[in-house]
Amino acid sequence: MIPLLENVKRSIFIRLLLIFGITVILFFVIISVSLQTINQRNNAIETIPDYFTRNIEDVIKDIGTPPNLLNALRLARELDWSINIRNPIMRWSSDADNRLDVDSSTFNRTLTADAQERLIDGEQIITVQRGGYDFFLYQRSIDNNVFSSVVIYGGLAFAAFVLFLNYFMVNKLLNPIRQLRRGTERISKGDLGYRVKINRQDELGELTQSINHMADSLQSMLEAKRQLLLAISHELRAPITKAKLRLEFMPFSDERKELGEDLKEIELLISDLIEAERLNDEHSVLTSEPIKFAEFVKSVTNQYIKYEGGFTLSTPVEDEEFFIDKLRIRLLLTNLMSNAIRHGEENPIEVKVSFASDHAILEIIDHGEGISAQHLMQISEPFYRVDSSRQRNTGGFGLGLYLCRLIAQAHGGGLNIESELDVGTHITVDLARNAPEPESD
Repeated sequence: MIPLLENVKRSIFIRLLLIFGITVILFFVIISVSLQTINQRNNAIETIPDYFTRNIEDVIKDIGTPPNLLNALRLARELDWSINIRNPIMRWSSDADNRLDVDSSTFNRTLTADAQERLIDGEQIITVQRGGYDFFLYQRSIDNNVFSSVVIYGGLAFAAFVLFLNYFMVNKLLNPIRQLRRGTERISKGDLGYRVKINRQDELGELTQSINHMADSLQSMLEAKRQLLLAISHELRAPITKAKLRLEFMPFSDERKELGEDLKEIELLISDLIEAERLNDEHSVLTSEPIKFAEFVKSVTNQYIKYEGGFTLSTPVEDEEFFIDKLRIRLLLTNLMSNAIRHGEENPIEVKVSFASDHAILEIIDHGEGISAQHLMQISEPFYRVDSSRQRNTGGFGLGLYLCRLIAQAHGGGLNIESELDVGTHITVDLARNAPEPESD
């Protein structure tokens, strides 16, 4: 018995088979019992009670001879019988159906000198001949249609209950699948710290363990990559510092200038890498402080007023206070403005600030070369660039927009990019009024 229970516990297939097997059996039982009940009810006619046969004389006296039809009708209702009265010139019945052919009845026994008990199809009837009249008394017709309807609808109601119970059990049995779907969605979106919690020992439990193990492996690999990247970035600072020091002792020339720019670009790349990994950490802490948001945006973008293509800043009449990390929002703004200027082809650049439902909306719009649709989904991924040549005049190393997205997400918002080739790019940054607290272990 115990091994059987263990097999049921460990196999979702066996449990489903049991549920549907029990359902089929219950439906068979419901249908069989309903049909048998209806048939038995149709065939079951109770025997005439003895006290009726003993008091038949009083019944006939109440009706009278000649018969008082009102008394006969009253007695039929009180006794729940059918009463038929006949003579050569009249035929009367308390019920209109006359369900029994009394003329075809056969003798069973004598009750009194003028009363007999007769049988028709196994059912008892009482006949009395008195005063030139024939009296026939038997049980009233049973309303089998009503009873059959009750049985049928009762059976259907029970069958519906069984189906509902079946649905509830299957739904509960498959509920872990929904948990697995939600878990895989969170893991696929980068939440590698999430684990699906299902205490099952069947196939779904094994699948859950496999998914959680996969997430552990991915998290370990990405953490190893992150640590390696941070270690390399830190280790590169020392030789770069030495190279910059030696550069100061070189005579001034174009070669020295280009070498200085290369070193500066590598240093910026290392800084962006370290900052991106800090923000990518779910435990990262922002240095938030209250500031007037529109005023802060204006102070950062003032340096672009002299842009030759033209620069406009639109802010609401009433400024609002937000809690943000000033250094990181400044980095976000300068990165987005640098991209707009680099790819704006000297066309006007617009910056718009607005507020909605405890969120600040920052829009940077350029009218330059734009980005094709095939690159839009990946443009904010790390090291992704539309131009793979990575030359200084075509942009950096593909970390700018990735860093901006991380900064926006760290402030409880997001970054959305809309663009069209030869029309321009529209970047929208959404920031919450209060940055979310970092998660703790």
